[in-house]
Amino acid sequence: MIWRSLQDLPQDFGPAAVTIGNFDGVHAGHRKIMQRVVSLAGEQGWTSCVLTFEPHPMVLVAPSRAPKLITTLDQRCALMEDLGIEHIVILQFTHEIAKLTPDEFVQHTLVERLRARAVLVGENFRFGHRAAGDTATLADSGKKHGFLTEVVPAVQVRHCTVSSTEVRRRLENGDVSTCRRLLCRTYSLEGRVVRGHGVGSRQTVPTLNLATSAELLPARGVYITRTYDLNSHRVWPSISNIGYRPTFGSDDQLSIETFLLAPLEGAGPEEIRVEFLRRVREESKFESPEALKQQILRDVGRAQTYFRRTAAVTS
Repeated sequence: MIWRSLQDLPQDFGPAAVTIGNFDGVHAGHRKIMQRVVSLAGEQGWTSCVLTFEPHPMVLVAPSRAPKLITTLDQRCALMEDLGIEHIVILQFTHEIAKLTPDEFVQHTLVERLRARAVLVGENFRFGHRAAGDTATLADSGKKHGFLTEVVPAVQVRHCTVSSTEVRRRLENGDVSTCRRLLCRTYSLEGRVVRGHGVGSRQTVPTLNLATSAELLPARGVYITRTYDLNSHRVWPSISNIGYRPTFGSDDQLSIETFLLAPLEGAGPEEIRVEFLRRVREESKFESPEALKQQILRDVGRAQTYFRRTAAVTS
């Protein structure tokens, strides 16, 4: 159940095991906390709850430092529900909320509205006006108000501490393979299929052009991908390019173009999800459309080899 404000909660809400945060990306560290919330709630007969924020607090507190988001709010909610979270409470982050002291936040939100019996957070959790509260502050409040505080250790993946900041850094560098491990899923973009310039179908290879509202995109370049039709069960191995099409002259509009490696039977998809599996190369300017076409065919060969090998491993 998704609640769009604290006021929408029923008066008898809870008791609850709660975790608090923006949870952008719902990465491996977030998953560990939420799985513990679900487990503890089940053991004690409580409800499992995530308290999250919209917009990201930095949008109000320090707009110039607000991060580009890995996931939309709807995507975050869907991922949380997949983990077994029963209730997602979206707190509209306002200047009034930002001014609450740690004790005021605990009293009004956790105790009175959510009836928290346990609050689980990560090691770097901060809350309250000017981030004055930390895990020790929360633990002291728990003793005062009668709820358990549990600090869940960070997750390490290949000697890397998993965080939303690290996921963003990896994506901006095009390292989608490592992102897959940090997120415990493949990073993807969703949106409508739109008309391109038509150059590809005439001079190189035909592609699907994706229009997405995502804030954060992988680095410019060519990627091995998998493409899903969001309105049917069709799925294709594919190869995708993110860039400005330098071979055809300057273009101020970034494009996301996907070439399907299997036949497109029936009508073309209207909405797609493109999953980014591995980076092949940087975007380059070629001497001619024919030279670009030959490079695309080499890229396709690498992608086909990748899919054959992964199919052999999973069979």
